[in-house]
Amino acid sequence: MIRAMSRSDVPTVATLERVIYPQPWSARVFFDELGHANRSYVVATESDEILGYGGFMLVESDAHITTLGVAPGWRRRKLGTRILLALVERAVGRGARHLTLEVRVTNTDAQLLYERFGFSPVGKRKGYYQGEDAIVMWALDVDAEEYGTRLDDIRSDVKAESV
Repeated sequence: MIRAMSRSDVPTVATLERVIYPQPWSARVFFDELGHANRSYVVATESDEILGYGGFMLVESDAHITTLGVAPGWRRRKLGTRILLALVERAVGRGARHLTLEVRVTNTDAQLLYERFGFSPVGKRKGYYQGEDAIVMWALDVDAEEYGTRLDDIRSDVKAESV
């Protein structure tokens, strides 16, 4: 199940963040993010266990995917796809017309996921991550009918498989 992240989820999410990322956000960062009206964060759960999370920041009509993480034992089960789908749906529902994010140049699995959602690389940020560059990706016109068809296809695919 994918649901809104609550303040009570933050300690678990921060622990998972430390497992996933070499430069993890602290619990304080997640608490701060949840306090902003232009942010939206979700968690993916199975039997009340948090298996993944993600969030975005909305600035005018652009939604910036700020984080997306899946517990190592739950990767390759379309959980990242489900989380990103929930984020995109929420962003579009809040008026987003375009999506953006940064991804490590070495994280080819994530790049493939983002490309499936229509993200295209537009540049690099040198040294964005400690010791590694980031690829900047954008998905444009996510409020258009054509993009809605893309999301329908992704929805159909993830419905065919349960978490």
